[in-house]
Amino acid sequence: MLGDLSARPALLLVRAAHPRQAVATAVALATAAAVAGRPLREVGLVAATVLVGQSVLGWADDLTDRRSDERHRPSKPLARGVLDPGTVWFALTCAVLMVVPLAVAHGRRAAAAYLSLLAISAVGDRFLHGRVLSFVPWVLGFALYPAFLAYGGWNGAGTTTPPTPTMVALAAALGLGVHVLLALPGLVTDHEAGERSLPMVLALRLGTPRLLLLAGVFTTAVAVGILIAGRTVGLT
Repeated sequence: MLGDLSARPALLLVRAAHPRQAVATAVALATAAAVAGRPLREVGLVAATVLVGQSVLGWADDLTDRRSDERHRPSKPLARGVLDPGTVWFALTCAVLMVVPLAVAHGRRAAAAYLSLLAISAVGDRFLHGRVLSFVPWVLGFALYPAFLAYGGWNGAGTTTPPTPTMVALAAALGLGVHVLLALPGLVTDHEAGERSLPMVLALRLGTPRLLLLAGVFTTAVAVGILIAGRTVGLT
């Protein structure tokens, strides 16, 4: 019974969307919006927009890496052949058609920030994933999250107040830390595939345990810095 359930196309699509990362990002951004004083309906809009946007990135990632995953990550639905690529392309297209109006509902500036970070993330994953500059789309993408929140509003009416440079810098640093932490579990597979991303280069020089410790301390420190900045400098 459980095997039948796990083989249903809808559940396979969810698995291919990298759901844990999608939900975690949506919750984090929605929480940040709530802490910034946004009304509940806008907090919900932030969560919905980010959840759909992260699904776009997850599906695009699995489609891009399908051939490589067949050799190195065969447990993924697309790599196993239990999920048709056409189904994922259809879901991805629908999600893109959804995320654009969702982003525009925040206002033009917020939409530009969020759609830009999606484009940066998708292009970066396609061309920089296995290179030493793999951190660039993470840093640039995370740096746009404060703008997405600061300019955001409701029903297409956003604000004109930019985020503080402090929050932008801290968000960019957080992107670097998150990139390294998320890459660590797959370093062995990435090494077998011949990839040389920044986390891979650092792990080869420092050792994975030490890199895990340093990345964890760095990311925690940045997160604490964001909390302090939120209470002192503020988002805008």
